[in-house]
Amino acid sequence: MADIYVRGGWIITMDSSRRIIRDGAVAVEDGVIRAVGKRDVLDKDYLHYSDIVINAERDIVMPGLINTHVHLAQGLLRACADYLPLIPWLKERVWPLQGNYKPEEALASAKLVVLEMIKTGTTGFLETGLVGRYGIDNIVEFIHGSGIRAAIARHVMDLKGYALEDNILHEGLVEPGDTSFKDTLRLHSKYHGWDGRIWIWFGPRTPGAVSVELYRRISEKARELKTGVTMHLAEVREDVEYTSKVFGKKPVEFAHWVGLTGPNTVLVHVVWVSDEEIRILGETGTTVSHNPSSNMKLASGAARIAEMLSHRVNVALGTDGGPSNNTYDLVREMKHAALLQPLRTLRADAIRAEQVLEMATLNGARALMIDNMVGSIEVGKRADIIVVDYWSPHLHPLNNPVSHLVYAASGSDVKHSIIDGRLVMFERRILTFKEEDVIEEAEKAAWNLYTRAGICREPDVSWPLV
Repeated sequence: MADIYVRGGWIITMDSSRRIIRDGAVAVEDGVIRAVGKRDVLDKDYLHYSDIVINAERDIVMPGLINTHVHLAQGLLRACADYLPLIPWLKERVWPLQGNYKPEEALASAKLVVLEMIKTGTTGFLETGLVGRYGIDNIVEFIHGSGIRAAIARHVMDLKGYALEDNILHEGLVEPGDTSFKDTLRLHSKYHGWDGRIWIWFGPRTPGAVSVELYRRISEKARELKTGVTMHLAEVREDVEYTSKVFGKKPVEFAHWVGLTGPNTVLVHVVWVSDEEIRILGETGTTVSHNPSSNMKLASGAARIAEMLSHRVNVALGTDGGPSNNTYDLVREMKHAALLQPLRTLRADAIRAEQVLEMATLNGARALMIDNMVGSIEVGKRADIIVVDYWSPHLHPLNNPVSHLVYAASGSDVKHSIIDGRLVMFERRILTFKEEDVIEEAEKAAWNLYTRAGICREPDVSWPLV
């Protein structure tokens, strides 16, 4: 007897042997994967004895995707700051909007992002840093109710700068170090480990906004609590200039010096790094969250992912936020990750589709420190599974399911999503909350937010608007 029985076409297991099973099936009971194998073998035990049977003969069944860099508060900010590099992008548009949020608007933004992620195959994610004005508790509780799996970082800071620029953070986002640190502990005590799907992390701001003392305090406490830390690092050249001038260290050297490397740390972007820094990342087991769309759009540069992988760095994938990517679709992000390395290195074999799929699944699970639970379809693991419809022109003929997923698919091809053994989306319909209400709330909230912040919502196009 199984709760859910998925009768597949192709099963991409991501198990230790990386088996791809043709005409396969997966049985799920009490949230756990109980059987994986050939359909004709498993049918005898599960076809007529399961509560829910999903016929997926024309589909690819695979582990759910894990997005390791998400800004929930930026869902309402799509296209608010096109054509700007990072620091003006932050100062002139993104921070003023985020600094004007009311809790109900931040919640509407978070709902919109979670909706998009579930509909595009993400079953788990890492939020990079919420602040008090967003009403964090309400956001965490919605995330839990949605059914998705999440590590949620709370921003911690005690300075107001970014790199060599002092006092540039919008006043609406400024929080005292003690306040932000203690609130992280409160959230951790209240929510960490909730139903095995919610974890609370530390999210220190970028160097320039956090003192050395506070970074070290965060590092020590995270290790004591056995929780994670995530931070933007070496995203732009200004980050290298700052740590080199002020501390005499390159960005990864600086992070290592203050204790922010190791298996519980996810460093985001990590574009401007040296060979020695890559060696440190590999030796310490630190995760790099690669966000190619954001790096390309903001002209930040191209991360040295091919070299990182060759040095056994755990590289995972992230979409970043609405204004730097315009989408939270991790399937589309896989293609950008696969194409950027050949362009950067002028080597067509700089990265393989198999490696990119690992980045979006197993490596993401390892980044969140839950690879013992999810990231692959294996007996005994929790059932985070998505079903991708390949019966479409752009995925035919299905000569290579891995290549097609990375180079040809998009999130809209995902038709079913199972998270922690619960059917959360079926036939592209969300089952845990009302999609239409979320979109309507987001539209109203965006209007109010932009008006209050004094930022025009008119499209920034070079063509006449009539």
